[in-house]
Amino acid sequence: MSEKEVRDKPIPESKKELVKELSEKMTNCKTVMLASCKGLPGSQFHKIKKQLRGKADMKVVRKNAFERAINMTEKGALQELKKEADANFVILFSDIDAFELAGILSESQSSRKAKPGEEAPEDIEIEPGPTELIPGPAISELSGVGLKVAVKDGKLEIQKGATVVRAGEEIKENVASVLGKLNIEPMKAGFVPIAAYDAKDDKVYVGINIDKEGTLEEMKSLIGKALGFAINVNYSAKETISYFISKAASEEKAIEKLLGVEKKEEKVEETKEEEKPESEEKPAEETKEEAKPEEKVEEEPKIQENDKGGNE
Repeated sequence: MSEKEVRDKPIPESKKELVKELSEKMTNCKTVMLASCKGLPGSQFHKIKKQLRGKADMKVVRKNAFERAINMTEKGALQELKKEADANFVILFSDIDAFELAGILSESQSSRKAKPGEEAPEDIEIEPGPTELIPGPAISELSGVGLKVAVKDGKLEIQKGATVVRAGEEIKENVASVLGKLNIEPMKAGFVPIAAYDAKDDKVYVGINIDKEGTLEEMKSLIGKALGFAINVNYSAKETISYFISKAASEEKAIEKLLGVEKKEEKVEETKEEEKPESEEKPAEETKEEAKPEEKVEEEPKIQENDKGGNE
C-alpha cells in the first residue's frame, strides 16, 4: 500500500475519538509523561498499572496518534514531546508533579538479569568475594570477562573484580552469562521515564529517571566530605562544634602536661640554687670575723677613761 493510498483512506471514527481524548487529557492535566516499557513482562505491566491507580492514567497508543493529539492542543512547549517518543512507550497523565511521578515509577521497578544485546544502564562491576560456582568451565568463563579467580574450599572465589561493561555499552553474551551465574541482576524492569511536560511551568523535562537509593548514597558521601571541609576551615556549626570542643579538651590536656613538665624543671633548678657549696659561704664568715676587732677597738677607750677617773 503506497503513502498516497494511506493519506486518502478515511480515518476511522474510533481513532478520531482516541486522538480527541488524548488531546483533552493533555490540555487538562498537570503532567504528561512518556515512559519506556521496553522488555517489560505482561504480568509486571499490569501490576504497575494497578499501582498507579488514583495517581496517573495510562494509555498505550501508536506514535502517530500521540503526535496528532499534541498538534490539537496547540501548546508550544508540549510539541517538544513528539521528538522524544519512540517504540514501546506509554503515556501517563497525572496531576502529580513530574519529578514526584518519576519517583513513583522508580519505586515500582524491580531488578532482573541482563540479556545479550541490551544496553547497560550504568557501569556493571563484579566485586571480589566467594561464589557458589564449582571449578571447571566456570574458571575460563569468569577469566574471560577479566576476573581473577582461585579455588577455595571447593568453590571458586573472585580475588580481583572488574568492570565487565560500561554504561551505554551493549552487554555481550559471555558477560550476560557470567552475570546470570553470579545471580547479578543489573537491569531494571518497569516503566522508565523518558520525558515529561509540566503544564505549570510550560516546560518539557528530559532525563528525569529518579534513583532514590543512589541519590541517598551520594548525599551521604557529600555530607561526609562537607563535614571534613567545614572542620578544615574551622567553620562553626551544630555538626562541627562537638568536634572542636573535643579537640580543645585534648589540646588543654596536652598543654597542662607540658606546663607540668616545665614547672617540675623549674623546681629542680631552684633546689640546685639553694644547695650552694661551702666554698661560696666562707666569704660571709670572714666578714663576720673582720667585724669583731672593730667592736673591741671601740670598747678600749671606755675602759681607759674609767681607769683614769678612778685614779683621780
